[in-house]
Order: sequence, then C-alpha cells, then structure tokens
Amino acid sequence: MMNRTMNILITSLAPMIWGSSYIVTTQMLPNLDPITISVLRALPAGLLLLVLVRQFPKGMWIFKMLVLGALNFAIFWALLFYSAYRLPGGVAAVLGALQPLVVIFAAYGLLGTSIRPLSMLAVLFGVLGIALLILTPDAKLDMWGVVAGFIGASSMAFGVVLSRKWQPPVSALTFTAWQLTAGGVLLVPLTTFTTTDWSTITGINILGLSYLGLIGAAATYAIWLRGIKLLQPSAVSILALLSPVSATLLGWFILDETLSGLQLCGMCVVLCSVMLGQYALRARPETV
Repeated sequence: MMNRTMNILITSLAPMIWGSSYIVTTQMLPNLDPITISVLRALPAGLLLLVLVRQFPKGMWIFKMLVLGALNFAIFWALLFYSAYRLPGGVAAVLGALQPLVVIFAAYGLLGTSIRPLSMLAVLFGVLGIALLILTPDAKLDMWGVVAGFIGASSMAFGVVLSRKWQPPVSALTFTAWQLTAGGVLLVPLTTFTTTDWSTITGINILGLSYLGLIGAAATYAIWLRGIKLLQPSAVSILALLSPVSATLLGWFILDETLSGLQLCGMCVVLCSVMLGQYALRARPETV
C-alpha cells in the first residue's frame, strides 16, 4: 500500500509540472507559434536522451514507437493547440479532462481491465471541477474545435493505454527517449505551416524551450511512463487533472491573477475526484 501511494505521488509530479507550461509559453515564448514550440520541446530532448541512453528501438519496436510518438505527442499536441486556437481555454481544458474516461474504455478493450462505475464517477466529478476552475460564462463552442479537442484527448488516452500494453525491455528513460524522438520527427513536417520568425529567437526563448524540453518533457514523461508501468492506466490518467489546478495556482502566485471562490471550489472538486479515482482502484489493483 505504501509503495503504491508513493508511486502515485511520484507520478503526480508530472502533470503538476506540466501546469507550468502555460506560464513558460506565454511569458518566455510569446514570439513562437505552438507547433514550433512542440517540435523544439520534443525533438531536441528526445535526441539528447538517445545520446545518454545509447539504445535504439529495433524491429517492430520502431513501428510501435512511431505509433506512440504520434498518439502521445504529434497528434495530441497538434490537435491540442488547434482546439485551443478555436475554443476558449476553459472549453479546451474541459474536453481534455475527458481523457481519463476514454482511458477507462480503451483499457477495457485493449487490456481487458474492468470498467468500474466509481472510476467513471470520479472522472465526471473531475470534469465538473475543471469546468468550475476554468470555464467562463461567455465561453462559446466551435464544432471543429470541439472535435479536435476530443480527438486530441482520445489520442493521448490511447497512448497511455498502449504505453502500458507495449512495454519494451528498457528503462523508463529509454522509453521516453524513443517516444519523444518519434513524436518530434512526426511533428517536423507541420513546421512548413508555422509562422515563427527565427530571427526573433532570444536567449529567453532558448531558456524557456530548455525548460519545456528537459523538465517539461524529458523528465516528466519518464516519470509518467514509469507510473503507467507500475500503476493502472486509469489511475495514472486521472492524475492529469492536476495540471489545470497547478496552472491556476501558478498563475495566481506568479502572475498575480485573481482566484475566485468558484475556482477554489473547482480545485477542491478536482482533488476529491483524483482521490476518489485512486480509491476506486486500490481494493482490487489490476495485474495487466
């Protein structure tokens, strides 16, 4: 029980750190477009890790890493930014919060894990909490933005489940290196549609990209993939709801943004949903 609790706490560090991406992007990378940021976040970090681990995928693992790189990075990040462009941030975040629900059904289909009503209830409470935390009354829906947001969330959901199903005989750091590199390579063709003026790159940009790549991608995804290996996919995926909570708290603490009573209520609902999601699984942990 203690080991499982510790693994949950360690894994939760990843989404909490991801919550800082908003501040880093807006404050340190305002002159770079989202796709350029994604490529420079994934590819250099992945290549650096490859140099460190000195292990490369072989045979069918090359194909599997391309699939995982697409699901966890290329498709997810591209559609995430597209939906964020078409939708208010709160709507996009609520769609992203549906990811754990998709994980529950994907794990049932691909891993044979059971669907637990309490887990589904925890996810729905989490979606409600995110809505209270971020959604504004004037939020408007855009059909293509909603579709992109849901497909993006589903992409990472299947990436989480397949990362559990396809476990190569390597360390979590090597697994991360393979996926980041594959995702970065798949994102490169999209840079032909970007608007970034490379002559405007500054030292602050490089510092921000270094943080997003080394800490926000390499370190955190190693932690995330370790958690997927040791815990159930549904237990890991619901921890992603901590990212908007972290982003909101950092915005309040660092950028002096306001924090309303409704947002505090949303935070409490999200935290309760995460704990409920873990409680739903602790009595009969999966062995897949």
